[in-house]
Amino acid sequence: MEAETYLSKRNKKNNPRGINSTAILVLNNGSFFYGTGIGYKGSSTGEVCFNTSITGYQEIISDPSYAEQIINFTFPHVGNVGTNLDDHESDKIWTKGVIFNTEITNPSNYRSLINLDSWLKKNKIVGIVGLDTRSLTNLIRDKGAPNGTIAFSKNGKFNIKKLLKLTRKWCGLKNLDLAKRVTTTKNYKWSGYKIWKKNVGYTKNKNKSFNVVAIDYGIKKNILRYFSEFNCSVNVVSCTTSAEKILKFKPDGIFLSNGPGDPAATSKYAKKIIKELIRNKVPIFGICLGHQILALTLGAKTKKMKLGHRGANHPVKNLIKGNVEITSQNHGFEVIKETLPKNVEVTHKSLFDDGVEGIKLKNKPVFSVQYHPESNPGPQDSVYLFQEFINYMKKNAKKKRS
Repeated sequence: MEAETYLSKRNKKNNPRGINSTAILVLNNGSFFYGTGIGYKGSSTGEVCFNTSITGYQEIISDPSYAEQIINFTFPHVGNVGTNLDDHESDKIWTKGVIFNTEITNPSNYRSLINLDSWLKKNKIVGIVGLDTRSLTNLIRDKGAPNGTIAFSKNGKFNIKKLLKLTRKWCGLKNLDLAKRVTTTKNYKWSGYKIWKKNVGYTKNKNKSFNVVAIDYGIKKNILRYFSEFNCSVNVVSCTTSAEKILKFKPDGIFLSNGPGDPAATSKYAKKIIKELIRNKVPIFGICLGHQILALTLGAKTKKMKLGHRGANHPVKNLIKGNVEITSQNHGFEVIKETLPKNVEVTHKSLFDDGVEGIKLKNKPVFSVQYHPESNPGPQDSVYLFQEFINYMKKNAKKKRS
């Protein structure tokens, strides 16, 4: 067996091998952590990242951008409001696993329909609780996001050598195109539901003033709900749909969605599509992976981050207005500022690390942001970006008529 690191020994001391040790987390550096298994019994391998949000765990776990990732939640009390049918960001859960500090309590929320543990089982998500998540977070912060495997077995017996081999064999996220895996298999028209409101729930949008085509790289449902909130009819198309087919919808605007994986890998086919759409002078708005792919299309480069940005408390400075927005983020790749061409303006920057958080094309109605203005979970500081997209579409419609 590989020698245990200090962190593994510390975790083992806090959770002795014979007491409820029905799960294990094995990292590619040889560290391993015993804990109690939750959710689906089995094993799962992915990149281990951490998220600092204190609310919205159902939305986080159901976000397709977490495909091939294991989420370490830094907030200790996860699961205490249960789960419901309304807060899913995707019809299928793509997250590979979850890590919690404290065991799940009985849910205490009027919207709860099912315990988080049961929900994880239903969606075949392997989980582990009882770890020192702070130490694991510090490891990721200092050494970068490692590959890891969670295994959950009722008898608590694990072949650590085999799990370590499996972990080290996994290719990692770099050079991995995951958009094709999570994108819609069939183009569809969004149902038109607007954002959820207390005592009302979801209501239909009856006023559809603008026609948007959303390219699905792993789109979150709350983005679609916000488009309905702003009176848009949305046709969702797969990430490989040609520009010619997209333009047949006669869109007022094109949306490039969030999604998982390496943007450089996805851009190998996406760039050609987006270049053609830009040539047709249709307003374009991108979020997260869509932002990165747009930057690559315009001539910039991207790189994998050491540990990424994942949480609902990230400060971003709006360089146009001069104000600071608190944003919700989830990305492990970023645009390299120095590679942006001269016709691209940086509109937003991270106050954590000065990273590029927003860009716009100087001579065309094309812009994008790295963070999530639809913010589920998270603050509402950046919802105005949807209105900016609407304004671009209005101006473009006037030009067509004149």
